[in-house]
Amino acid sequence: MMKDEKMTKCTIESNNLREIYEFNKVAKQANGSVLYKVNDTVILATVVMDDKAIEEEFLPLTVQYIEKAYAARKIPGGFIKRETKPGDFETLTSRIIDRSIRPLFPKGFYYPVQVTVLVLSADNETDLQVAALNAASAALYTSDLPVNQLVNAVRIGQRAGELTVNSPEDSSLDLFIAGTKEDLLMIEMKSNATMDMAQSQDAIVEPAMTTVAIQNNNAISEEVLLEGIERAQDAVTASCQKCEAVFEKVKKQSKEVELVEEKLDETIYAEIEARYAQRVKEALLQMAKSERSSGLKNIAKEIAADKEWDEELTYKVLSKYKKSVVREMILKERKRVDGRALEEVRPIEIETNLLPNVHGSCLFTRGQTQALVVSTLGGDKDAQMYELLTESDTQNENFMVHYNFPGFSVGEASRVGPPGRRELGHGNLAKRALESSLKTPETVRLVSEILESNGSSSMATVCGGTLALKATGLEMVDSIAGVAMGLVTEGDEYAVLTDIMGLEDADGDMDFKVAGSREGITALQMDIKLGGIDRAILKDALIQAKKARLHILDIMDAAEAQIELNEKVLPSVELFDIDPGAIASVIGKAGATIKKIIEKFDVSIDLDRDSGSVKVAGESKENVGGAKEYIQKLTKADTPPSFQEGQVYKGKVKRIVDFGAFIEIDGYEALLHISKVAKGRINDMHDYFTEGEEVEVVVLGQKGKKVELATKEFVS
Repeated sequence: MMKDEKMTKCTIESNNLREIYEFNKVAKQANGSVLYKVNDTVILATVVMDDKAIEEEFLPLTVQYIEKAYAARKIPGGFIKRETKPGDFETLTSRIIDRSIRPLFPKGFYYPVQVTVLVLSADNETDLQVAALNAASAALYTSDLPVNQLVNAVRIGQRAGELTVNSPEDSSLDLFIAGTKEDLLMIEMKSNATMDMAQSQDAIVEPAMTTVAIQNNNAISEEVLLEGIERAQDAVTASCQKCEAVFEKVKKQSKEVELVEEKLDETIYAEIEARYAQRVKEALLQMAKSERSSGLKNIAKEIAADKEWDEELTYKVLSKYKKSVVREMILKERKRVDGRALEEVRPIEIETNLLPNVHGSCLFTRGQTQALVVSTLGGDKDAQMYELLTESDTQNENFMVHYNFPGFSVGEASRVGPPGRRELGHGNLAKRALESSLKTPETVRLVSEILESNGSSSMATVCGGTLALKATGLEMVDSIAGVAMGLVTEGDEYAVLTDIMGLEDADGDMDFKVAGSREGITALQMDIKLGGIDRAILKDALIQAKKARLHILDIMDAAEAQIELNEKVLPSVELFDIDPGAIASVIGKAGATIKKIIEKFDVSIDLDRDSGSVKVAGESKENVGGAKEYIQKLTKADTPPSFQEGQVYKGKVKRIVDFGAFIEIDGYEALLHISKVAKGRINDMHDYFTEGEEVEVVVLGQKGKKVELATKEFVS
């Protein structure tokens, strides 16, 4: 029961936010609910739990973040006028909330839980991801579920060299962090291409190395990142303490639930340890993932048959023993199951443009992880259109990264279906890593087909993505490489692992993906399975990740030098300028001229009326060149030569009209207005000029096509 059955309204001011939480007002049949307000944004977060636990030993947590169109005074577009399939932002936000609150549940809690977060009103100033997580956490913490910790989120930015909290505008850093008052649980980071070039950061290096100044517009130094994380922890701790103190009066008494204790059959464990320790170690040292798995299953089957034990239970106990062996090898022997040193990267093989009829491709193989990344260039019309809740106009996404993870990549016979949250999350991470290094304004689609997976296929996508982009001839600010780091800790002992494989991810304490250039980090994702992570350990992990990144970049640079472009299929693009005043001639009446050019040369044409810039793109280099030449010839007659202001020119009178005379100078006709002929009033231009005669005129000025003339008499 509630400690206070009346509706309770709480106001929390922290981290540049004024948050209002209202409890016991709406959705009172849920196990927990809150109406959350910040600025003009209103979010309803609810938590519901089934009374019956599942038989499998995992937490069936479902998180749904849903944006209602009416929240921004909109009616959904398309044929169906109601909210249907969630957009990418909704899916990614659901994933962020899930990853942040999942560690809060006690061990052995296997009851189905559904968290629903509805955006009911939205403004364009509120960070919806921060707001959604804070609302979901408040609903969960004050519910009658056995969750006794609160999680809060902050977004750290950097402007003009200064770190900011929940103020991301014009920021070179986008660091999203969720944590409790004691520990960080989840980190998402990306660098922004708008970084202030005047600022200088120090790169984090080993003590024996020289400190290097970073001035780069697409990467964040490790030192700045560490400062941002420390700032975030302070901010999260402060907000959690304030919220917990206020929420105590509305927190429900926890339900009586059965927590499944982790039972370990000591007899089976002792048998494995006494008689099968060497066999288990040999199975773990098998290089292939499939061989390792088969070896362990065979041992479990043999033990179960010999002792007449349940095979499933035996395998479960064996898996626990296997985990202890893996961790002990790492901590005591400083050795990994595949024989590598802790800082060693698996062997890397790279092949570029193996697909002859695509724009660019790269097959990137690292150990048993393999990604085939394919790049395709497009025009403006090929950009992905999408809508944001708080934006009135449709947005265009010109750089797309699509990640596919078919079952065969891990030896499973599963249906190939639409991308799930994992696929969208991994693709988004790779996009964040690469996008700030793209120089081109082109529309580009990267598709990563994971052909084999045993650890960090998202980072293989980053590495392969860089080379697939370069295999199309695109320029990048820097090459970007990615590596997944791991951590194993026991008491005061710890070991940081470079380039973890699946086994080390499952049996370790941290999954830490870092992508960046030689200069710094462009994207980072961390999920911490421990209660938290010490800053010194995090610093060691970043140093170790940088070493690995530089090693991988050396291999990528060697592969880049061997790239042979698929010239015959690469689209051609020509960028050139014409006089802005001549744009109308290119378009023609009702667009007739530009349609004729597009059809004749089979190209796409983009025009900028203000600057006069023209972009012609097409599959044929010859056709693109022909279209460019056609446009230039078309606009040449309408484009005047450059005249020098104040200079006297000889010209010929071509026509006389009531308001002046048209004078031809260097093949271009310019108007000499009647007001610029003589000092006094003129009634008839024929009194001054005769068609065909040569005259001297002065150029008063020129703006585009308009050239202003006067007679020598007028300016004297």
